[in-house]
Amino acid sequence: MMRENPADLLPELLVLGAAVIGLLTGSFLPRARQWIVGLMCASGLVAGLVAAALAARRADLMTFDAFMLDPVTHVTRVVVLAATLLVIVLAARPMRGHRRESEFYVLVMLAALGTIVLGATSDLLVLVAAYLLASIPGYALAGFGKDAPGTEAALKYFLMGAFLGIFMLTGVTLLYGLGRGTSYEMLRAELGTAPDGAVTVGVVLLLAGLLFKAGAVPAHFWVPDVTEGAPPVVAAFVTTVPKIGAFAALYRFAAEALPPGAGDWPLLIAIIAAATMTLGNLAAFAQDNVRRLLAYSTVSQAGYLLVPIAVAGRTDLAEPALLFYLAAYAVTNIGAFAVVIAVGRDELPAYGALMRRSKLLAFSLVICLLGLVGTPPAAVFVGKLLMFGAALDGRYAWLAVVAAVNSVASVFYYLRWIVPAYAKDAQDTAGRLDRVAQGTAYLAAAGSLVLGIGSGIVLAIG
Repeated sequence: MMRENPADLLPELLVLGAAVIGLLTGSFLPRARQWIVGLMCASGLVAGLVAAALAARRADLMTFDAFMLDPVTHVTRVVVLAATLLVIVLAARPMRGHRRESEFYVLVMLAALGTIVLGATSDLLVLVAAYLLASIPGYALAGFGKDAPGTEAALKYFLMGAFLGIFMLTGVTLLYGLGRGTSYEMLRAELGTAPDGAVTVGVVLLLAGLLFKAGAVPAHFWVPDVTEGAPPVVAAFVTTVPKIGAFAALYRFAAEALPPGAGDWPLLIAIIAAATMTLGNLAAFAQDNVRRLLAYSTVSQAGYLLVPIAVAGRTDLAEPALLFYLAAYAVTNIGAFAVVIAVGRDELPAYGALMRRSKLLAFSLVICLLGLVGTPPAAVFVGKLLMFGAALDGRYAWLAVVAAVNSVASVFYYLRWIVPAYAKDAQDTAGRLDRVAQGTAYLAAAGSLVLGIGSGIVLAIG
């Protein structure tokens, strides 16, 4: 069913409205009261979550010939809005009194809006517009601190995004010519008769942009630099929220736009997935900076998230595996970054004796880090279980083995962070803890456990 009703886009309109009103309001507020814009943006996100939850109860439909309302969109909406809300909360204390505080909140909202559209669109032209909307605010956020590391990170982020965006546009142009249209439905009907070599080139070029947003190999080089050089709250945002839309877009393109076997894309995605999870884990072993460690952790997680995309259309487990894993990853990754923000230090020794300072914060760190490994009962465990099942059911047993080996290997570099936090003879070198970030870490850790323990109910609802 297809229609054109603005009410179908109510969650997106609420986010856009909060961003625009926040930008206008912030122009007239004194610096000491810029926090009002953050409150307005948070209210818009809460309203958007309510609207998204209500919309999820309706039948699937296409609106405005390009925006698909289905489970992929519903999950993308909810996870992006919830993750962005946590980021807004995390930013409350670090951004308080900043001369560009209102601009920060507006940029985050616009990037979140682009991310939602990225995962919901079923048209190549809208996909490009969403890519730009999700990317450009991120470039500004990466250099928000206006210091040397942040400027370098923003420059690398922008140059790589622009460079790979050109490849993406070239791929869109090629696929448009081969498929005689830009809608996914038309592409699926027409690409089956197009030359395989040309389709493969178009798909690879299109993947360049989406893999950049996902932080996957070979477009991952910006991830560690931006994660370390940008403000910590920005690092939490760019390593979590844009990935949600990127993976949703990759899945939708693979399942809806490409005919079965077109350009042999499943094998291509499987190889990229194996390379991404392996490289991310290997690079994380040598990191003594916790933000760079988390950066390479997010790269490895991107590899696991690519597995359901490789088997899209080959097994019914692919969609629930991807969507549940996205939700689990988002809450767990933000929880880990919340601990970093709470402590306020990036060096591993600074987390020594964290248990003596805050047992609950140390416990939250353990839940989030072991949760990223895939330890029960955290949510990522269920996500990985579904991912393994999808790989096996999709006849990619070798990829499941690679993922399992990488999951086991990742335990060692997470333990390098956990062990000092519980060492009794470690020296306490950190300063005062950020209470707002502490509360966010507790909430995220609890959310990971609740989502994991209640996964049966969540999957049944979906």
